[in-house]
Amino acid sequence: MSNSLSQGWRRSIWGIVGQQIALVVHVVIVAAGVGLIVARSEVLFNVIRYAGAAYLVYLGIRLILTAPTTATADDEPASGTPREGRWSMIRRGLWVNLLNPKAIVFFLAFIPQFVRLDQPQLPQYLTIIATTIVVDVVVMWGFFATAARPFRRLTRSAKGQRALNTAFGCLFIVVAGLLALVH
Repeated sequence: MSNSLSQGWRRSIWGIVGQQIALVVHVVIVAAGVGLIVARSEVLFNVIRYAGAAYLVYLGIRLILTAPTTATADDEPASGTPREGRWSMIRRGLWVNLLNPKAIVFFLAFIPQFVRLDQPQLPQYLTIIATTIVVDVVVMWGFFATAARPFRRLTRSAKGQRALNTAFGCLFIVVAGLLALVH
């Protein structure tokens, strides 16, 4: 939603691409057995968890401190706002999703139910990855990024931008707190 508000609905796909790359990495980690190590190692799990929480706090503070600009068309970034590069958006999406140890644990609990050890595993993992990516893109872009579109009108004023940036920044910080404190 944040990418859709700041960079436009079409460009928000680049952050989602980064999230999908991280999703593939999570599945590969689980398929390689590394997910089991993360799930069973409290120290490693906590290192990843706290790194993810710290990154979300960083993103939240950065968003809260972002200076308002004036907005233009509904699917363009605000004027005066430099258009964030695709690779920057991909990288940010990747790190947000990659530094979520609960995703590894989720896939560790989820994947074994659908993998038959008596069958070739590569096609099964590729099917799981493709299915998960399609569902995730539909949800992230089709729902969350689209849900942000009506709020674009708020980005036309400095006051509205500050309110949205503060709300999303605080939300990132709250999620970071939940990630760090809830076991």
